[in-house]
Amino acid sequence: MTQTKRPPAKPGRFRPDFFAPAERIAVFDNDGTLWVEQPMYVQLAFILDRVKALAPQNPGWKTKQPFKAVLDGDLRALAASGEQGLMQLIAVTHAGMTSDEFAKIASDWLATARHPRFKRPYTELVYQPMLEVLTYLRGNGFKTYIASGGGVEFMRPWTERVYGIPPEQVLGSSIKTKFEMRDGRPTIFRLPQINFIDDKAGKSVGINQQIGRRPIAAFGNSDGDLAMLQWTTMSGGVRFGLIVHHTDAEREFAYDRKAHFGKLDKALDAATANKWTVADMKRDWKRVFPFQD
Repeated sequence: MTQTKRPPAKPGRFRPDFFAPAERIAVFDNDGTLWVEQPMYVQLAFILDRVKALAPQNPGWKTKQPFKAVLDGDLRALAASGEQGLMQLIAVTHAGMTSDEFAKIASDWLATARHPRFKRPYTELVYQPMLEVLTYLRGNGFKTYIASGGGVEFMRPWTERVYGIPPEQVLGSSIKTKFEMRDGRPTIFRLPQINFIDDKAGKSVGINQQIGRRPIAAFGNSDGDLAMLQWTTMSGGVRFGLIVHHTDAEREFAYDRKAHFGKLDKALDAATANKWTVADMKRDWKRVFPFQD
């Protein structure tokens, strides 16, 4: 935490480092900061399951990449398809339906899907210390926001129940949508085109566009959060940045500079230079998940 020496407060006046309630904004990455992101991002697991569920209606996928890679369980070939391949998968699994229909599909999947290691619903694999941080901040007048590279409509159906963060305070990546009347009812229809990627520099852009205030606290865990931490903390005054460092292979996972998901390299170096707090999961967290002793 970057902090300067506070001058004594004068009677009847606020200290210069006082933030009015309206200015108390804290932003949190989701994957790897609030819930588990290994062995792959949760939304990627959702995409892979959706491809498998839709495959019987699309027999041509058996020989067409990147769908073939998904159906064969060939993650190396899937990775080789790159961003273009991922966009193809998103187009067929996230579009061609209304927002309400997609919310139900995502909610139904989360209700039945289980993490391959912990055999629990993904919404139970949230970090107990971060839940406590959210509660503490809100108890002190903060508005808590999610700023995630994940899909905004994938997260919004459950974040209020799990984190206490309402849907209007969830920022994320999105695909294009359009309004249309269907059977006499107004709907928002999801199109197979990317609208906004809320990751890396995009996080700061999204925060500026959608919140309209610079946060005074930011929490992340990877290089994808570097710009958000810089935008929050490097503007003068008393501000706070925290990085969750995954160091506990026994209770969760240990990874950083060479990780395929949640790579923490440049941001870890920047933490020292910018005096951000690094929370060492193995050393600092008494409990990782709520269900653990």
